Amino acid sequence: MASTPTNTAPSADAMPATGSLLLINLAPLPPGELEATLSNLALAFPAQQVLVAVPDVTPDVATQSSFNTLRLLPYEPPGEPSATAAALTAADYLNTFRLAQENNAAACLLLGAEANSLDPTSIRSLASAASAADLATARYHIGPNHGLVNSAILYPITRALFGAHPRFPLGPDLGLSLRMAERLAAQAHRYASAGQNDALLWPVAEAAVAGYTCTEVEAPSRTFPQPPAPDLNAILTQIAGSLFADIDAKAAFWQRNQSALAPRAAALPVAAIDNLPDVAPMLDSFHLAYKNLQELWSLVLPPQSLLGLKHLSLMPPAEFRMPDSLWARIVYDFALAWRLRTLNRSHLLGALTPLYLAWVASHLTLIRNGTPPETHIEDLAGVFERDKPYLVSRWRWPDRFNP
Repeated sequence: MASTPTNTAPSADAMPATGSLLLINLAPLPPGELEATLSNLALAFPAQQVLVAVPDVTPDVATQSSFNTLRLLPYEPPGEPSATAAALTAADYLNTFRLAQENNAAACLLLGAEANSLDPTSIRSLASAASAADLATARYHIGPNHGLVNSAILYPITRALFGAHPRFPLGPDLGLSLRMAERLAAQAHRYASAGQNDALLWPVAEAAVAGYTCTEVEAPSRTFPQPPAPDLNAILTQIAGSLFADIDAKAAFWQRNQSALAPRAAALPVAAIDNLPDVAPMLDSFHLAYKNLQELWSLVLPPQSLLGLKHLSLMPPAEFRMPDSLWARIVYDFALAWRLRTLNRSHLLGALTPLYLAWVASHLTLIRNGTPPETHIEDLAGVFERDKPYLVSRWRWPDRFNP
């Protein structure tokens, strides 16, 4: 049973009844951002007592009367942040459920770094949704060159394999029912026991497998945190590796799951495209990899995909266009190679990076030529859905397509 998607936030009447508690878990924030976030929380819940888990809370903040509806719960933040600064980790889910149990909370919000950029209405919408569904995700309004790992891989895979519609499956903000928080904490405990507190979990996939309900609310304004030293290869390795591991673990579900999602009712607003990045360095990376990684790619990709890459290598930059069907099969074949350990997993994921950059260059070129960004992303997700039988076949009979 797939999760039930919707794009409409529940009304304020759907908030938990008086006497039930909402727990909000905040990521570590600088003092100024913490006070701004607490101010927004006070505005979001002016007449409701709310528990707020705050890392390393300082006494002067804790005693401010302007936050008198907020009960602050100090906690010690775990370790160093992951390479993906915007993502919630195993430690976040463990901490949230522990505090929810200790304080008899009925629902939970997890707000990631730079949560001060979330407006009170978006925060309240997430809380309302968490009282009406097991999992609430935020649908952010971002620029056409932002969140592209999500657009290229995470969203299409989530739709195709798990039959779930959230546009940002790995966003920094979530609303959870208590049973959803418990399920995620149980998953997180396995990573924590292995010393992997920074491991990524996939709440949307967990909700789909459990048959839990999933909803999505609009969150127009959100600044996305950036890691101190952005490293695309490290970020893509962590995200794709975690995603492929989850696909492997849930193969029994998605191979039999039949989903038919209706198109979205409305596209996100079209952002200005004046400051799109130069695609030349991305194409240079792809062309260099095409010269040097042929042997490695041939261990992962079937001949038809290799031929498609050859055609790409000959395209003029102004006309560069990676077919959606080629990208979908590349991602599926890399997921299979990860499962089969066709080669060292670190090398495998490193070989995906220049192919991802080729997709980004193609996507940005389409946008410059007038295609609305969300139109392309929705078209891409549809291709992933239609091509799911390809992955199922290769997963069950991986040798069939070998040269």
